[in-house]
Amino acid sequence: MPRSYVVDDPEKGVFLLDREVHVSDEILRDEMRKIFAKCWIYVGHGSELKKPGDFVTRRVAGRPVIFVRNQKGEVEILFNTCRHRGALVCTDRKGNARRFFCVYHGWIYGNDGGLQRVPGDEAYTEAFDKDTLALKKPAKVENYRDFYFMTLNPDIEPLTDYLGKATEYLDLVIDQSPTNQMEVLPGTQEYTVGANWKLMVENSVDDYHLPSTHATWLNFMSNSGVKVEPPKEKGLVLPTKGWAIELGNGHFTTDNVNFRGRPVAAWISLYGEDAKEEMAAIKHELIERLGPERAERVANTNRNLVIFPNLVINDGSSVTIRTFFPDGVNKMQVTAWALGPVEETQAARARRLDAFLTFYGPGGFATPDDVEALELVQQGLANWEDDRWSEMSRGMGREGEQLNSDEHHLRIFWRHWDKMMRAE
Repeated sequence: MPRSYVVDDPEKGVFLLDREVHVSDEILRDEMRKIFAKCWIYVGHGSELKKPGDFVTRRVAGRPVIFVRNQKGEVEILFNTCRHRGALVCTDRKGNARRFFCVYHGWIYGNDGGLQRVPGDEAYTEAFDKDTLALKKPAKVENYRDFYFMTLNPDIEPLTDYLGKATEYLDLVIDQSPTNQMEVLPGTQEYTVGANWKLMVENSVDDYHLPSTHATWLNFMSNSGVKVEPPKEKGLVLPTKGWAIELGNGHFTTDNVNFRGRPVAAWISLYGEDAKEEMAAIKHELIERLGPERAERVANTNRNLVIFPNLVINDGSSVTIRTFFPDGVNKMQVTAWALGPVEETQAARARRLDAFLTFYGPGGFATPDDVEALELVQQGLANWEDDRWSEMSRGMGREGEQLNSDEHHLRIFWRHWDKMMRAE
């Protein structure tokens, strides 16, 4: 069995991570084979494909795919690779098409992947069978409430079993909509980070860094009339107490009492006085539909949910879907989308998008700080052979529930990652 890359000693309260995991090309090759080829990987949201023929093209775990709604209205995920010589059959980022055309030799495929036409097919023998030459597809495609995933692993458990308790937190997101219909909003954020992809997993849920890394954003909030109180309880680094919760299969989440406003009915002065009435009406609708307790969860708590290995749902000052894939050991490609209820008004949508861009956007108050921090980590790791171990033991001595400012949730990821990497 391959060796472990963690030192995990709960009795002594010690958890150390071997920094080689962030710098080794060999480890990255193993990750593609043992993790990205074995897990359910997020591809897109059904709302991106509103009509038959709608498609988007993406690279998912290094593989070019077409995420498309066929003429029957069914969602398909097709490998964007011609069966003839391997060229891409769709070079557009998005659009609507009945067919995909390979510009190399003119092979034409339907939006269900079937091979429809081959120029000069009379030159082939009887052994040539177009029915066997459809575009290839992943081993399995499933969705949970319009979140679509693919896997290359034919033996994997069903998606709902894989997601496990993470579905409870996806449901909290979807409950924002009176009709349970959320949609990806127009526009996509794409940016590159000069750091190993796993550092983004840590950063996305590491609330410990908020006061030091995001002081500019905290000052902006204060200057905008939103007073962020210092922690009142000894040992806290955040204004409100939040938790780190394990969800199984390497998934985990933070779960916090809101302190920074939410477009779903948690008003702050930054939204303006004219938003108060509408946000009160949104809160009233939530209470009527969900009951007071569930409505409070939806309206006034926030969370950063990680679905192993590389999907993050930030349900905070807005709802953000974020994925990130390695582009070499020292670089990742990040993509993010905003998600919102289909029914919300123009004013509510504007508040949501403003919160999305202000905090999570690549030019906002938070994301540039995070990108710089991760790139500084990657640069510092050049000394890994002489300074080998990252200390990740914060909170190990705490009994019972773990705080979101501890490192319990980071250890959940690394334990599952290590287990998969050690598998034969």
